[in-house]
Amino acid sequence: MRAAVVTSFGGPEAVEIADVERPEPAAGQIRIKVAAAALNPVDAGVRAGAFGGAGQQLGLGWDVAGTVDAADAATGRHPGDQVVALLHGIAKPLGTHADYVVVDASATAPAPTSVDLPHAATLPLNTLTAAQALDQLALKEGQSLLVTGAAGAVGGYAIQLAAHQGIQVTAYAGEADEALTRTLGATGFVPRGQTPPTPFDAVLDAAVLGTEALAWVRDGGAYIGVIPGTAPAPERGVRTAAVEVAADGKRLAELVRLTDEGVLTPRIAETYPLTDAPKAHARLAEGGVRGRLVLIP
Repeated sequence: MRAAVVTSFGGPEAVEIADVERPEPAAGQIRIKVAAAALNPVDAGVRAGAFGGAGQQLGLGWDVAGTVDAADAATGRHPGDQVVALLHGIAKPLGTHADYVVVDASATAPAPTSVDLPHAATLPLNTLTAAQALDQLALKEGQSLLVTGAAGAVGGYAIQLAAHQGIQVTAYAGEADEALTRTLGATGFVPRGQTPPTPFDAVLDAAVLGTEALAWVRDGGAYIGVIPGTAPAPERGVRTAAVEVAADGKRLAELVRLTDEGVLTPRIAETYPLTDAPKAHARLAEGGVRGRLVLIP
C-alpha cells in the first residue's frame, strides 16, 4: 500500500509516497480503509523535524475517516462500518496519510451521517483539541472567552463549542475573517494586531501568541495554549496551561453527534490526491488556509 512518510527532514519536498506493507490489527485494534485524512500543522512540524526522530521513517497524519476493513471481534466494530479516528503520536512509522491505517478501537467513533467522509476527516484532532482545551478552562455559562486564531480549524471549532455552552466568545483574527467568526458564533471581534479593549475570563490561544495573549486575561482568569510545553508562566493569579490532545473515542462520538446536530461545521479548504501530499504541504506552508486541507487516497 501507499503511505506518506519522511525519512529526512525538510520542506514540502521531504514528503515521500512510499510502498509499505499493509498493517495488521492486533487485539483491541481495527484496520481502516482510508477515505480521507486531514493535513494539520503538526504534520508540517514532523516533516520539518520539530519533534525529533532523525534517522527513522516517520508516518504523517493524525486524522482519518474511512471504512473498517478488519477488526478484532471484541472491539464492537465490524467490516463496512464507517468511522472517524484520531491516531495519536509524533514519531510513528505510519500515519493516516495512507491507503490503510490501524488504530485502537477506543480511539474511534461512528462517522457523522450529515457530512461526507472528507469533511468528517477534519473532525478528530481539531474538535478534540478544542473540546479538551475548553474542559481545562472550565468556564461557566455567561463567562467571557477570547479565541485567538479564531478563523482556523481549532479556533473555529472552539468558538462553536463555547457558544453552544453559553459562553460569550470574542474572536481574534484577520479583519477579513470577521463575518466568518460571527457566523460560527462569536459575539465580539478584535482584528489581529489590535489590543482587546477589556480583559476576558479566559483566552484560548490557538494562534500561539503566548505572553501577548496572556495579557488579555483578567486577574485570576485562565489561559490555555494548543502546543504542549509552550504556555507562558502564570502571573496575576492567571492559570496557564497548554492542552495535550488525547485520543478519546467516546468524546469523539459526542463531537460527531454535535456535527450531525449542526453545532459543529467541518470546513475543507481544498482536497488533494494522496500522491500530491507534497503539494498539500506546500499549500499549508503558504498560510491563510481556512478550513483543512484533506488528502484522498
